[in-house]
Amino acid sequence: MLPNWIWKRVERRYIFFPTSEIEMTPADVGLEYEDVSFPTANGNLLHGWFVPGSGNGTWLWFHGNGGNVSHRVTEMALLHQRLGVNLLIFDYQGYGRSQGTPSEAETYQDARAALAYLRQYHGSKPGPVVYYSHSLGTAIAVELAMEHPPSGLVLVSPFTSVSDMASRAFPWLPVSRFLRNHYNTLDRIPNVSSPLLVLHGAEDELVPLSHGERIFQAAEEPKSFQALPQTGHNDTFQAGGEAYWNAIEVFLEGL
Repeated sequence: MLPNWIWKRVERRYIFFPTSEIEMTPADVGLEYEDVSFPTANGNLLHGWFVPGSGNGTWLWFHGNGGNVSHRVTEMALLHQRLGVNLLIFDYQGYGRSQGTPSEAETYQDARAALAYLRQYHGSKPGPVVYYSHSLGTAIAVELAMEHPPSGLVLVSPFTSVSDMASRAFPWLPVSRFLRNHYNTLDRIPNVSSPLLVLHGAEDELVPLSHGERIFQAAEEPKSFQALPQTGHNDTFQAGGEAYWNAIEVFLEGL
């Protein structure tokens, strides 16, 4: 059996894939934006962008486990064009220009810090606040939604738990016995009271569609679910096409 320190290193490398280089900014796609930073409870500074919109409402964005905010610029431009909402996107500790090292506990701290920043500095214009999340970010958004319910919660390509994902990836190893990061969304989602939208690619090669379906089934009403045909894990906003955007627009109209 491998010693605990090796399990810890393997687990961190399996869950978190941060990069530090900011490859592009919203300005590269013609978006006005503010470069922002704010502290976490442990004193580390997080980096993010606030993109003002023309419509009512603000989306607090929780991205997935790879790269950094600069890898979401194309999606930001599409969201801004289609919905006109304010956007606040930020990097977790250890990602992009954010200080620190990522872990489950730290990402929950990061989410609380981002919401506190939004309320403090943009409190006059956020309107309805929607938590928008993808992959790893869905678990973080659900945790925050239990403590601070948003006007709406959007989960794109959510997974049930790290344990379920690890068992799928390493079926011959007792991985779940040694996990320190759990991100158990399936257990937490019944405690969320906000209106919920789950979007999941039918051809998701990383997180099976069944994960999104199970989370949706465990959630309380009001809720809606949209499977996206011929769509994988990282191309939902592109390959999902009008099914993706229509589901979001209908969801927002109902808030």
